[in-house]
Amino acid sequence: MSLTKQLAWVAASLGIALFVPALVAQNVSAAERNQAHRILLRAGHFVDVRTGQEPADQTIVVQGDKIVEIAATQSTPRQDGDEEIDLRSVTVLPGLIDAHTHLTEDAQQDRYQSLLNTPVRQALVGVKNAKITLEAGFTMVRNVGAGGFSDVALRDAINAGEIEGPRMQVSGPPLSITGGHCDNDLLPFEYHVTSDGVADGVDAVRHKVRENIKYGADLIKVCATGGVFSKGDDPQASQYTLEELKAIVEEAHRLGRKVAAHAHGAQGILLAAEAGVDSIEHATYLNDENLAAMLAHGTYYVPTAYHYGWVLQNGHYPASTMEKERLVAAVKEKTGRRGVTSGLKVAFGTDSATYPHGLNAREFATYVDYGLTPLAALQTGTLNAAALMGWSDRAGVLEPDKWADIIAVPSDPLHDITQLQHVVFVMKSGVVYKNILTAGGK
Repeated sequence: MSLTKQLAWVAASLGIALFVPALVAQNVSAAERNQAHRILLRAGHFVDVRTGQEPADQTIVVQGDKIVEIAATQSTPRQDGDEEIDLRSVTVLPGLIDAHTHLTEDAQQDRYQSLLNTPVRQALVGVKNAKITLEAGFTMVRNVGAGGFSDVALRDAINAGEIEGPRMQVSGPPLSITGGHCDNDLLPFEYHVTSDGVADGVDAVRHKVRENIKYGADLIKVCATGGVFSKGDDPQASQYTLEELKAIVEEAHRLGRKVAAHAHGAQGILLAAEAGVDSIEHATYLNDENLAAMLAHGTYYVPTAYHYGWVLQNGHYPASTMEKERLVAAVKEKTGRRGVTSGLKVAFGTDSATYPHGLNAREFATYVDYGLTPLAALQTGTLNAAALMGWSDRAGVLEPDKWADIIAVPSDPLHDITQLQHVVFVMKSGVVYKNILTAGGK
């Protein structure tokens, strides 16, 4: 019996398919053909988010998952095998980035409903919300906080091509002191319930950072102050000590991960900035001392501003939650305006799940209301957010060698920032996920 027949017999007996060299060669050739396939996006205008210029009649050439060329349409003729997509009636721009999402959660009016949400259930909820978020034009997100590493499972399924969703950087369970904002505070003593990310003391927080990274976290989320949607704590009260925060940051940075700090109150903002966190989320009670520390340390500011108004208008949360929401909302406009216009590095983030997913782009209009130009507001969700995520070399702008993450809106967002709320075309990694400009489009 020949060697080939022997291998085939063994493979068949073990229930394993035997891939002969000819078949492998066929597969390689198919992959090569796919990589050689060009998509020509015929753009009426596209936004250069670096300069604000909007070149007309340009063609963006996509091969595989990358942009390979941008040139005048008249000098980019179609070749055999090319696919053309007509975007001449719309404005094209880079895929948007939300640096503060909670895809594995929904906007729940009854917080006790969350007690029923197992990590498996959260991951399944994330499948729905990932698709919604992608189709809203957000091709990249940071997911900052999820129980049971459900966001790790969601990210991995998206990366494997099993479900549709944005590129994700995920934190897994957020770190919290016992009884803090990111601990489970809904059940009484006899249940002895503690959230996954709870750790107290320098040694314990170092261990928790290592554990989160072990199970797949791309970044570390830490709750440096109390919060709004938690029970019995104060958004203005700091939680971790400076020593604990420094240990968290030191361990995360040593292992190649960035740190995002939930911080509403001024003392917690200051401690987090002095500890060297990479971004501060919310920063509701931002003051002069906070600004100086964040500027000195190069700390990113992630405002999460839009949802305050949405919750006050639409929320039916417990009275204690609504009272805290009213208190923080009363100061947010003033401090938010100051934060985005003070020279801080601002990265777009929304806190999605405090409001329904898919409304993320409404945050841009809030930044314009706070005093940013439409271009500066757009840069928070492209260039700036990409830099915060460490992806500036791959994302945030339409340029050759960048990922082919490309969206389109009906008209110029630099004249009307609300156009970003009406995405008509979405491409991620060279794959079209939404195109309502063509018959049969999603």
